[in-house]
Amino acid sequence: MDRRMLLAGGVAGALSFGRAAGSAQAAGKDMVIFAAASMKTALDEIAAAWARDTGKPAPKISYAASNALARQIESGAPADLFISADLDWMDYAASKDLIRPATRVSLLANRIVLIAPKDPPKTIELKPGVDLAAALGAGRLAMGNVQSVPAGKYGKAALEKLGAWDKVKGRIAQADNVRAALLLVSRGEAPLGIVYATDAAADPQVRIVGTFPEGSHPPVVYPVALTKESAHPDAQAFLGYLRGSGARSVFEKQGFTVLNKPASSS
Repeated sequence: MDRRMLLAGGVAGALSFGRAAGSAQAAGKDMVIFAAASMKTALDEIAAAWARDTGKPAPKISYAASNALARQIESGAPADLFISADLDWMDYAASKDLIRPATRVSLLANRIVLIAPKDPPKTIELKPGVDLAAALGAGRLAMGNVQSVPAGKYGKAALEKLGAWDKVKGRIAQADNVRAALLLVSRGEAPLGIVYATDAAADPQVRIVGTFPEGSHPPVVYPVALTKESAHPDAQAFLGYLRGSGARSVFEKQGFTVLNKPASSS
């Protein structure tokens, strides 16, 4: 009897220890952020600053096109925060009950621009009737996928508004995300590309040769929200950090406009 009691006590102790260890392990998990690829330069700096200021580990950040990130969250990928480069994909996440609506904030705004390799320099006036096909020569126009990647969708809308789409639609080099489109131009594999102004500022191998008029495409807005499944104890605090003065200075240095207001797509 005593032996059975000892065994039972040992099992109970082991189970208790296992639960405690499991809780400790859960508490020690990395905070994970899914963020639009165009945020990499700024967000890497902000994550490092968070670690310095708080003494806590920097979050792990997965960068990709917003559509890919939303789909990954929908498929069960663990993430604590989602930062999209457009309202549509955050709306999609909300429609699938993947985020906490009360935490949603329109954090940033951006601009889309036309870029070229830094040499030789040239400028293109982006106005109705602009002939980008002639400017491309024998090359292709690099941009994000025009059906799903936010920068590609904005770019297509702007080209349609300016009456340039029909002449270039068969000459698009579509990339999985905006940073991949940037790389095509940076490497000289495409003579022109459409990216965000902040992407152009992050790569010294390209230069802006034209800025699309604001009215030529929907406003470029970056919403952020905690995911529905987030359990990390610091996720809410990091969201607050993104809205603080230190993060603001980094975002503005990279060329973002800080909005920092609760909002939806309406």
